[in-house]
Amino acid sequence: MSTGTVHPAVERADGLIELKRYDEAEALLGQRLVEDPDDIRAWTKLALCFVRSDQHAKALTATDRALAIDPEDVGGLIMRAHALRGVGGTRWQESEGVLREAIRLAPDYWYAYALLADVVWRIRLVRIGQAGGGQITAEQMRGPLHEAGDIAMEALRLGPEEVYAHEVAWQIADLASNSTVADQLDHAILRLDPSHPYALARQTRKAASAPGVKPREAATLYADALAAAPDSRPMRDGLDDASYRMLRGIRWIALLCLAVIAASGLDLFVTEGETPRDLPVSLGQRLWFLVPMSALWAVGALLRYRRLRAGVRINIRSLIRRRKWARIVLAQAAWAMLCTLLIAEIPWSERTVPQALFWAGLVPTLATVWFDRNKKG
Repeated sequence: MSTGTVHPAVERADGLIELKRYDEAEALLGQRLVEDPDDIRAWTKLALCFVRSDQHAKALTATDRALAIDPEDVGGLIMRAHALRGVGGTRWQESEGVLREAIRLAPDYWYAYALLADVVWRIRLVRIGQAGGGQITAEQMRGPLHEAGDIAMEALRLGPEEVYAHEVAWQIADLASNSTVADQLDHAILRLDPSHPYALARQTRKAASAPGVKPREAATLYADALAAAPDSRPMRDGLDDASYRMLRGIRWIALLCLAVIAASGLDLFVTEGETPRDLPVSLGQRLWFLVPMSALWAVGALLRYRRLRAGVRINIRSLIRRRKWARIVLAQAAWAMLCTLLIAEIPWSERTVPQALFWAGLVPTLATVWFDRNKKG
């Protein structure tokens, strides 16, 4: 929260900080402070530069200089709270008192309330944990979270359109296991920032993991989310998981071809009282086996693949290159189909070898279907 006239050099430095060009911003602010050592805005922006570049001890020194010029400067107090949090040790807990002073001076400044709410629950829980040997019960958490929640609600009242206020309130609601309020806050965050990576990830994951949602639908949800937040790691992981589940489904097509078409077509397993088919099977019958197999693959795999969004198709190909289990799944489907073709297309005169091929194609694949159900590709 800044007051007074800001020098152009300080404004330029602020822009450099937003571009993460911290060295240039520091140099520019250093030149400005040589010209005017009492430029409080230059000191607070220098502190911000140090905070953003994880030089918190230097940031604390810069806020000391700013507050020496004006102990009641709210911007300086806010930056001091940030610097104290970054310094760590026992000093970070001093940030609560600094923020309460900022609120006393600027009772309508939403950001001070939001930052205080974020600090209060951490300080309270750390103290409880230290007193209890690292153990914190749900009952012990209730009081600190309620206190922080009240402060966060005040931040939301003063800054109803501010994303950070909603983020802090969401974190407190999530820690309190208040899923209804957390969900409402996620929707509010996405209304303010449709590409918010964390809220988008949470809501997409919730929709994709809902009962009855198929892998293809889940992949589409994650692809839509990535279009809005392309750098979201959780969304990329979710898309990989959904893509892998689609790949796993390919093996069932291969197993269906093996069990229904090849095995039943040659009567590999004859029950008592039945008359088995004469071997070898005619060429026409062997060629006919290719028709239902081709139809199964065309409808079950190729058509579905072509109907996928372009981003999902690209991710499936990428997943095959990147992940070992994705390649294993394809290899297993190919192995099962190879056994199927050997059984169906060679003019066998006895059933011993085709039966061995049947079990060779079935057992390893079925065993892995159970084993890799929790793999991520």
